[in-house]
Amino acid sequence: MKLIKRHIAKTFSWRILGTLDTMFLSWVITGDLKAGMQIGLADVIIKMILYYLHERAWFKSSISNSNKRHLFKTITWRIIGTLSTIILSFWIWGDSLQSLQIGGAETLTKSILYYFHEKFWYRLSFGLDSDRKNLKKQI
Repeated sequence: MKLIKRHIAKTFSWRILGTLDTMFLSWVITGDLKAGMQIGLADVIIKMILYYLHERAWFKSSISNSNKRHLFKTITWRIIGTLSTIILSFWIWGDSLQSLQIGGAETLTKSILYYFHEKFWYRLSFGLDSDRKNLKKQI
């Protein structure tokens, strides 16, 4: 149960950061604050579900080297996240070029943000049992 709390906490902390980034990029690219807000808010629920599933899947991964793990998690999450943002942006805004621009810009900004978010959470022991904490010390 502690682990589920950890994954939920990571989901919420990442979603706050990610939503702010999506809103800002959508606003800048569309030039419309309302569109930026709509795209960002629609993104919240879908991305929280996708992120939680991604986090649970990666917890079962056998990749133990922290730098490789963070890099691969960043890449797989960014693919999922970017595709969902492009689809949602097009659905809400209706402009395929601007949807692709939002997704492209987001790929760069969110990859950087996600990598540091992972590094931050890797150092926290919140929600880990003592066996897992000891395992992390060895990695």
